[in-house]
Amino acid sequence: MSSDNISVVVSDDRPPVDTLVVGVSEYGLAGLTAVDYLADRDSMHEVGHLRTKEPPFITPFENGTPRHHTRLYVDEAASFAVVVGERFVPPAQAGSLATAITTAGRKLDASNMTMLTGAPVAHGPDDHVPFYIATPAYQDSYLDDTDIRPMGNGFLDGLSAELVARGIDESFPTGVFTTPTHPQTPDVAAAIRLLTALKEVHAIQIDTGPLEAFAANIEAHYQALAERMEAGDSDYLPDDRMYM
Repeated sequence: MSSDNISVVVSDDRPPVDTLVVGVSEYGLAGLTAVDYLADRDSMHEVGHLRTKEPPFITPFENGTPRHHTRLYVDEAASFAVVVGERFVPPAQAGSLATAITTAGRKLDASNMTMLTGAPVAHGPDDHVPFYIATPAYQDSYLDDTDIRPMGNGFLDGLSAELVARGIDESFPTGVFTTPTHPQTPDVAAAIRLLTALKEVHAIQIDTGPLEAFAANIEAHYQALAERMEAGDSDYLPDDRMYM
């Protein structure tokens, strides 16, 4: 099945799920890091992918093996599916991708959709928590008994805006979990906050221990780099400092 310039391929033996979780390549890579971590679980298996007919064209690979840039995974026992989108989504293609994702959700009989994404907003340490923007149907079904805070006034754009707008129009429970994200990529600490919200709201068992260890290593790397630059270590100072 196709939507404008995006085609959806889902296997015939797909199991139904309750929750469809979406993460793509956006600021800080927080949402993508979160869903990629979910997809690496032993209980997940790939059941489909999305293919685009317009640029940017990418085909990721690892150890010489290629993969589709936007993939669909299912954990049958936990009844949730994950869309992992490694390709940056141009604003002009957000509507087509949203339609393709909702089509995949219908094929899986999903009863709700949750997008995980970071927000490039000024913030203090007290704001290192997850926030939600969600349709009334999603709030009534999943958020009333949680401590997750609503995001204040503002607007969504891109893919999250398209998905939430469809959720409003169709009375389909659709929510976005977001958190302030730092420019250093990947912002693994932000990804952990998003997974914590997902775990609380949908009772999905997620062990974030390995991800927390990875986050500590990344933080140590950036701290060491900052200290070397502060000390004037010439090996860590680029010749052109325009973007420092």
